[in-house]
This record gives sequence, C-alpha cells and structure tokens, in this order.
Amino acid sequence: MFGILGGMALVVGVDAGGTSTRALVLDPDGGGRGTGLAGGGNPHSHPPAVAATRVGDALRMALEGLNPADVRAGVLGLAGAGALSDRGVRALFEQAWTGAGLRCPLVVVSDAEAAFAAGTTEPDGTVLVAGTGSIAARISGHSLEALAGGHGWLLGDEGSAFWLGREAVRRTLRLLDSSVPAEGLAAAVLEAAGVPVGTGRAARGALITAVNAVPPVTLASYAPLVTAHEDDPLAASIVADAARSLADLALSLRSAAERTPVVLVGGVMTTSVGAAVRSALAPHAEVRLATDPAAGAARLATLRP
Repeated sequence: MFGILGGMALVVGVDAGGTSTRALVLDPDGGGRGTGLAGGGNPHSHPPAVAATRVGDALRMALEGLNPADVRAGVLGLAGAGALSDRGVRALFEQAWTGAGLRCPLVVVSDAEAAFAAGTTEPDGTVLVAGTGSIAARISGHSLEALAGGHGWLLGDEGSAFWLGREAVRRTLRLLDSSVPAEGLAAAVLEAAGVPVGTGRAARGALITAVNAVPPVTLASYAPLVTAHEDDPLAASIVADAARSLADLALSLRSAAERTPVVLVGGVMTTSVGAAVRSALAPHAEVRLATDPAAGAARLATLRP
C-alpha cells in the first residue's frame, strides 16, 4: 500500500472536520502505529485557536509512545483549509504541529483530497463529502481541480448533518405553526431540545429559544433523529431532499461520459441518506465508500517528494 514511501520511516495523516479530528500514524507498510481523537478542528466551525489546539491534541495522542522525529512526512486534511491563507491562522496550526514534536513540514490539503485518497488509489475522479458540512470535488492527479458546494453552514452545505438537523427543526416549526400535533420526528426534535411535546405557540417559542441558545453547529446533533424516523413522512422527505442535493452536487462536476470513481465519505454517507445517494450515482460511476480520511491523508503523505 505504501511502497512508494521508499526508505522513509513513519507517516502521519490527520483528518480535521467540524465535529472531530482524527490523527493516524502509519509505518511504511501501511500498518497502524498510533491513533488520536479530539474535537472538531475546522477553523470555520470553531475559533482557529481552538481548532488548532484540537489538531495538536489528536497528534500527541497518536504519537504517544513513538518518537515524533521518526515521522518523515505528514498531511493535514482540513475542512476549512482556506482559512490557513491567513498567516495568523496558519501560525496557530504550525505551532500545533511542531508542538506535537513533528519536524517534518506541515502540508495542508482540503478534506476532499484526503477523503478521495481514502477511497481509491486512482488519481482522478470525484469525491462527495457529507459530514457536518458537505462538499464535492473533482480530483486530478491526486490534487484538487474543482469544487462544488462547501459554502459552510450559513450559506449552504446541503445534505450535510448540519443541514439535516436544521431541516428537522425547521419542518417541526412549520408543523407547530399549523397546529399539527407533533409526532414521530417532530416529537423527537422537541424532546431533544428539552421542550415539552405539544402544539402551538408555547412549543414553537420554546424550540426557537432552545436552538438559538447553543452554537449553530449544534444543529448537526439533530441529524440522527431524521434517519432514526425514516417511516415518518416528514423525515422521509428530508432524506430524499438531502440525497437529491448531494447527488446533484457530485454530478455537477462530471461529464455525462465520465466513468472515473466517485468516493463517498462522511458520517451522513453511512446512513439511509448515503444509500440513496449511492443509488442515484450508480448509473453514472463506480461508487466507493471511504471511512477513514485520516488514512487518505497518510496515503497522500507517502506521495510527497
């Protein structure tokens, strides 16, 4: 798997998303030597200093018992990688990298590039990411060529966990506006928000207050309620809309005749939403599921000169 690494020792790959950060240390044969987990490391979803600290925490955990000097190459796959164009933000992540004892250069790629490498050894194709956020990318020669989506929770991220959770709350509110009894998904949303299940203004106002009292990214925590209530027409409509949006996102980057692989990645892709996306894309491409973008980042590290 990692024969291209040649005489190098260890490599490290890091996947930093909005919800969690995972670091993985591998030996030249692809064997796992250490893993580390921490909170979200996306500098768009969290204050940059917090995000960088979490990347450092995951690295230190993964390197425990190992000599960081033996790591000869490393890649950080980062949701919100564009934020590192700011020198101050870049410096925070550099400090987290070196603070973990690493001497190799910090190489930052988009989470999409790392995710694609986790699902295939092919150099070209499309990756569709649906985790806390969502984005599609065209990959050429292992590098990012074009993007679709990835506009963030405020401007887009259709089909993502954030979007699913927000839609669950929004559609629950519409039911309450029309005085329809809260059942199924709607009742689950109210319970998760700590609001007594009911109808009308009281439940409506309490839900709005509860949701606005926490950081926006917290809406992603409502996403599992959608897939847990698939028999509810309200939930089924959200799943269908999410799958349609995600499939369209991937297809927007491909020609009709293209047959390069499509790699699906992210927690949403392991649910019924992902199954629907896979069905929608199957006539157009070989569809693969990647479950460990940190391994993809490590694979990219082996390709560094």
